[in-house]
Amino acid sequence: MADREDELRVRYEALAPGMTEAELRRWAAAEARSVGWGGVTLVARVTGLSRPRITRGLADLADPDQTARVAAGHIRRPGAGRPPATDHAPGLVAALERLVAASTRGDPESPLQWSSKSTAKLAQELRALGFPVSAVTVGAVLVAQGYSLQAPRKTHEGGDHPDRDAQFQHIQAAVEHAQATGQPVISVDCKKKELVGEFKNGGREWQPKGHPVAVNVYDFPTDALFKAIPYGVYDLTRNEGWVGVGITHETAEFAVDTIRQWWRQMGRRAYPAATALVITADGGGSNSSRSRGWKLHLQDLADRTGLTIQVCHFPPGTSKWNKIEHRLFSQITLNWRGRPLTTLEAIVSLIAATHTKTGLKVAAMANQKTYRTGIKIPKARMKEINLTRDAFHGEWNYTIRPRSLVPSKL
Repeated sequence: MADREDELRVRYEALAPGMTEAELRRWAAAEARSVGWGGVTLVARVTGLSRPRITRGLADLADPDQTARVAAGHIRRPGAGRPPATDHAPGLVAALERLVAASTRGDPESPLQWSSKSTAKLAQELRALGFPVSAVTVGAVLVAQGYSLQAPRKTHEGGDHPDRDAQFQHIQAAVEHAQATGQPVISVDCKKKELVGEFKNGGREWQPKGHPVAVNVYDFPTDALFKAIPYGVYDLTRNEGWVGVGITHETAEFAVDTIRQWWRQMGRRAYPAATALVITADGGGSNSSRSRGWKLHLQDLADRTGLTIQVCHFPPGTSKWNKIEHRLFSQITLNWRGRPLTTLEAIVSLIAATHTKTGLKVAAMANQKTYRTGIKIPKARMKEINLTRDAFHGEWNYTIRPRSLVPSKL
């Protein structure tokens, strides 16, 4: 199914700019008909075209008279028809985004986002805010913004924590307060590790007919030059990403080094008056809420930058709610689909070339430093950390302050 969606998306992006409105709906209808059952839903999800528009195209295909009219040039002029709801309600998209933000769910390997709230419920809430819209209009706006309603999928990582929703609200409050006061907010995580070499990468791209890129038949890890470890930093306010690509181990030191590089290369220029930094992260891996190394290296970062660092971890089993997963990592996966990741330089270049129509910008850098695993940090070292735990789930929410009023060298 993923390959079929990729192929359809490639065809749509290549053909749509040169087609009239009538030709586009007929093409979409032909694609839907070739899929069979569920074809209209699939084409609507991939292209963003409305289901009624595709359904009308199916009717066109079944009407010889309509085919003749299109051939004779009887088509609607560009821009004709009812203007979108967003034209006369410029704040509609922003209001809708705020309504679904708290319940947005994402899969790291999927570019789609989806909301657990129904379009009827969202329309009701929007009308209460002064936007006279219907559920149909809400659905169309959500599709245009990259959302879709989907059936549940088995990607849950564990049992629900009783304070899961309360922690989501706690994180949202911390993010909104930081943004309101002009402080940076970042979402961090490590993307899936990638074998570097002549290995098949999911998806397809245009190549001369009959000349596909040759790769290994089997993906044996022993045939890889090394494993690339992309650790990402996503700026929630500026829609910008930074990715450090390591080659040894995913450690707490590597994670914090990547955040330090983001601050040095992007963060301090974007936020010259910043005094604090909010970090949202999942609860495991190199940025684990239980990791002593993570907290120790964050203390060093606070000392070097002079920033007060507030950390909010997502509760167990909810790492896919972390914004970086579907706002940055999924876009990187789309950008390098179908391309073998043969060298470290190729990976860094493909990541840095990732961008979206909504303004996402990404920078990347290779990190060839050797990071050691198995380093034991005694409890005595933890007492040196200037850490304050929040009253609400201090194991997930804590603040690390600089130990000196004068930042050390970054």
